[in-house]
Amino acid sequence: MDKQGQEMFLNFIIERVQEGKEEEARAILAENFKKLEAGTFTQADIAAFVPKMISIIKPEKLAELQAVAMQFAGSFGIK
Repeated sequence: MDKQGQEMFLNFIIERVQEGKEEEARAILAENFKKLEAGTFTQADIAAFVPKMISIIKPEKLAELQAVAMQFAGSFGIK
């Protein structure tokens, strides 16, 4: 994922997190983007990412986030 794609994904997530949880979301995403750039992003990272994000996402946006996370994982061949 290039920088523009990362920024779009970040903005997508930030718009859907609970109020006051934006910095936590940015930190989680920054950690994962760093692993992507290093080529060390794994299925375990996706497995850790989803529960973290579920805990801070707005409840009404949960299904939308889960669908995007699965699509995101699929783009890396991670199932």
